[in-house]
Amino acid sequence: MVTDLKQAVIRVEAMSANWQQQAIALATEFALPMAGEADFVLQIGEQGLQLQCLTEKNIGALKVDFVEGAVAHRRKFGGGKGQMIAKAVGIQGNIIPSVLDATAGLGKDSFVLATLGCQMTLIERQPIIAALLEDGLQRALQDSEVFSIVQRMTLIKGNAIDVMKNWQNAIPQVVYVDPMFPHRDKSALVKKEMRLFRPLVGDDLDATQLLEAALSLASHRVVVKRPRKAPIIEGVKPNYSLEGKSSRYDIYTKQSLK
Repeated sequence: MVTDLKQAVIRVEAMSANWQQQAIALATEFALPMAGEADFVLQIGEQGLQLQCLTEKNIGALKVDFVEGAVAHRRKFGGGKGQMIAKAVGIQGNIIPSVLDATAGLGKDSFVLATLGCQMTLIERQPIIAALLEDGLQRALQDSEVFSIVQRMTLIKGNAIDVMKNWQNAIPQVVYVDPMFPHRDKSALVKKEMRLFRPLVGDDLDATQLLEAALSLASHRVVVKRPRKAPIIEGVKPNYSLEGKSSRYDIYTKQSLK
């Protein structure tokens, strides 16, 4: 992954005086300024950690919230085990695999799978995105409605390829990968998250190596999420794919989950 923070200038600020010490700690941890011109501001306050874009007025703050909003709506009304992502990782009947999400991002897909009972391990290598995710997980643990779900989610900060090659924990049955690829259609940037993500995380130019590491680690299958019309990752071809309106899941099977 190309993490080019030179192109994305970020500063840190406290949302109230009570959080100044935490803001200073964040600035120190990420070696970021607390004043001056910036493209983004990493803000901390009573409602948690959030990333605010300063260059585009129509983009709101980006934060991880597993309690309310779109994630909560999907948890309650998203279709349960009938969702395509559930079918892709092999959830059916009493079969609920353990899943490693190698490209966790803001953790939305992991949360969906954890809601369905999967034990989830999440890896995120962009430090600020990982901090947002960690903050969201910690806040969710304080909420009685989602506490039991989030307990099934464990975050690892680091490079997924290196982490998978040096794996020391129980072998995941499924490795789930949702890489960032070079975009050619500006409409792909409409979503707020993508418009915030790209200046921070760049593109996953090592997607082939990511797939190879995933295939070496997973005991049963690897699932790669792609835009519906996007090409497959170079290298090994998937055994089959599941297609939705906008997304596709390429599935590489090693053995049956049954």
